[in-house]
Order: sequence, then C-alpha cells, then structure tokens
Amino acid sequence: MTRSLDSRPGTEPETAAPTALRRQLAELRGREAAPHPLDARALAALAANPGCRRRALLDGAGVDKAALARALGAQVTFGQSQFAFVRGHAFEARVKADGGAELVRLLCGQLREAEPPEADAVDVPDLSAAGPEGRTARTALALQEATAAGRWALLDHPMLSLTVAGTPAFLEPDAVIVHPDGGRTVVEIKSFAMVDGAADAAKVGAAARQAAVYALALEALGGRVRPEVLLVCPKDFSNLPAAALVDVRRQLAATRRQLARLERVADIAAALPPGLSFATDRPAAELGAALGAVEAAYAPECLAACELAFHCRERAREEGAVTVLGRGLRAELGDLTTVEAVRGAALSGAGDAGDPVVAALRRAAGLRAEALSSAEELV
Repeated sequence: MTRSLDSRPGTEPETAAPTALRRQLAELRGREAAPHPLDARALAALAANPGCRRRALLDGAGVDKAALARALGAQVTFGQSQFAFVRGHAFEARVKADGGAELVRLLCGQLREAEPPEADAVDVPDLSAAGPEGRTARTALALQEATAAGRWALLDHPMLSLTVAGTPAFLEPDAVIVHPDGGRTVVEIKSFAMVDGAADAAKVGAAARQAAVYALALEALGGRVRPEVLLVCPKDFSNLPAAALVDVRRQLAATRRQLARLERVADIAAALPPGLSFATDRPAAELGAALGAVEAAYAPECLAACELAFHCRERAREEGAVTVLGRGLRAELGDLTTVEAVRGAALSGAGDAGDPVVAALRRAAGLRAEALSSAEELV
C-alpha cells in the first residue's frame, strides 16, 4: 500500500512538499476527497510509462483514477477481482500462520544453501507504530536489530519509503526475510497458481516488477538486498504453498531508471491553468477538458495497467494518434505522429521524400497497389 504525501501534515520539512503544492494537489482531486492510496503495482505501471505526465500528476495528487473514469463514463475493467482479493488474503494468512517458519523453510528450499531453522528460531518483530512515518521508522529499526542478532527474522508487512517524482510514497510489501548473514529477501505472496513448478509468465513478470519497487525502497535503508525475490503461490490450485526465486535485477534496473526519468509533480502542476480540478462531482465534459490539459502517453499496454486507459484510448483514436497501434510502430514512424500524416506520406506525396520513413511508406504503398492490380487481372 502507498499513501500520498499531501495527507501527511506531520511530515518533516526535508520531505514535505511546499504548502502551496499540497494545497494545489488537494484542489486537483477535490477538497472533500481523501487522497487515494497507491500500491507497488501502480508504481511499477507508472515506471513502465514515465512519459505519461497525466498519470504522474494524478497519482501524485492522490486522485482515484477508477472513480474519475466512471465519472467520465469510461469503461473500467482494470484491477483485481473481489474473489482474487479474498483468496489472496486467505492464502497469505495461511502461509504466515506459523510465525514465518513456513516462509523461511520455502526460502531455504530454494536457496539450497542453508538448513531450515526450527520454528522458534525465526524472529517476528512487532512493527506497529503510529502513522506511516512511525511505521517506516520502526521497520528501519527492526531491520537493524534483526541484522545485529544474526538470526532468521520475518518482517510481516513492513513499511518502506520511496521518493517518486519528487514526492515521498509509503510502500507495504507482503514480507521481508532477514537472513542470519544480514541479507534481505523481499517476499511476494500471490493467489495465482503455480502448476508443476511454473506459473503464468505474464503474472510472474507483473509480480517481478512490483517486487522490484519494494526492493528499490528496501535498498534505501542500507544493508544487502538480495537480487532474487521469493514468489509464493498456491501449488497446483490447492491451498498449499509453492515457491520460486525470481531474479529481479533487470526489473530493478529498469524501475530505477524509469522512476528517475519521471518529471516532478511540482513541475507538472506549475504548468496547469488555474482552477483545474479532477473532482468527480463535476460534469463529465468538464472532467474531460481538465484531463485534456495534461499530456498523456497512451499505449496499448496501458489497458492492463491503468484505470483511465479506455478514456485515453478513445481520445487518442479521435486525434488519429499512431500510439494506438503500439509503441514499436510509433517509434518506427518518427515524426509522423498521426494516421492522417502516415496516409498522406504514403498515398498523396506529402512529407519529405528524403525521409527514410516516408520513402519506406511510399514503397510499401506502391507494392500494395501492384499486388492489387495483379489480383484484378487474374480475376
């Protein structure tokens, strides 16, 4: 879970956003609306599309994007089903029911370099504290104490902090295991099945990107964070746990690079027209105009990662943007950013004939015309 900055009046000066920015972010989401919490899945999606200023602003302001999409009349199919949510929580509770011994046993089984400890040899420190800042400080202290003790320790739902687009955010992984040698392993517990030792590749990839966000936040606390995360899933559709180590070095490097590229929320907000608001009690037409004032970077991948994807896709189609066809094709088309421009370059002689992209389009159009002509002659 992640909490937005502007809901934390007690944040220290060195991490708090300026009062004017906090006020503006509150106005953007509507003063009566509480900041919408984010999770590592949302941050991973944000890192995967750092060029989308719209999502960076909405997430930074704590806007509930699902509620905003519904107010716009757009389709909302993104998100975890209630069944999967309940199943996931039940499975997580079962895995952790013995005080962390099962999770450590699964980890040792994957590492094959350490004997599983006895049940009473796993420390489970109390991480309760007042507020996210207090829990973050308590987690940091527990990590130090566990490392100094030289024993296995399980941190159940620790609180970590990560700065995103100049705004601190709080993250809550399922668990972190501290090894006797001081190493730290992020644990991801998922409800999708692991059949014959393998799970759906797309779901594993999404879990790896999410875990990379946690690992990045854990690195900020110092110590040695292991590059493999422990993925725990139900075994063969049962309620028994199965585990696998997933190397997230590639996802970690990509997440670090992409988050660093994100434009600061303060810079995006400074360029907005005065009085702009995404309050969901406003008419759909006004909300659409407000969203149009913030640049988006739609791609088909957004459909699996963002609540506003269907709205953004519709706007991109209306504008004839080639981004609806995918990032790969958009990159190959260079300066041709609309379908109309592509058609003009290919069929009507528009564009610079010396441009390799324009030349390739005209050659393709010529080949198509020849093929159609030959087909008509055969008929």
